[in-house]
Amino acid sequence: MGHGGNVIDELTADHREVERMFGRIQAMSGGGQELRDLVDEVTIELVRHSVAEEQYLYPAVREHVEGGARLADKEIEEHDRVEKLLKELEKTRADDPEMTSLLRRLMDEVAAHLQDEENNLFPMLRQACTPEQLNDLGDKIRRAKAMAPTRPHPSTPSTPTASKLLAPGAGLVDRARDFVTGRGKS
Repeated sequence: MGHGGNVIDELTADHREVERMFGRIQAMSGGGQELRDLVDEVTIELVRHSVAEEQYLYPAVREHVEGGARLADKEIEEHDRVEKLLKELEKTRADDPEMTSLLRRLMDEVAAHLQDEENNLFPMLRQACTPEQLNDLGDKIRRAKAMAPTRPHPSTPSTPTASKLLAPGAGLVDRARDFVTGRGKS
């Protein structure tokens, strides 16, 4: 969950972790509980990552990067699409034929988002911010991920203020549900 380093190093490490999980999903033959557990792990990682980005990364992009408001809005729209897919996956049984197409859509959407961030957004942020600002953002991202929800909540607002107010409570409830059900323990 927390890798260390500045915001770009932290988020890039998250990206690699998600790609590894996607690789494990693609290597699976069949579904069952193993697939359900891995989909849950991917969901937990993506939700925490997205919440942290919406709370701290995108406000920094708006503030420091030229044209940042447009970029941040585009990234948040992508998060919204991913969160809706995650919600659908959460409701889909691992042996349901729809699971495969939902996973393919999720992997395609996330891969495009990660590539865009790494090739465009991160270089612009690195150029616009001081190393101290990037390190501070990395610390904030790690703290946000620790408190973030672990389940998709597509109906909650994506604004930084709303997320900072609602995410800790939703995160607490999600983590309690995860503890009771054993979700995310594989």
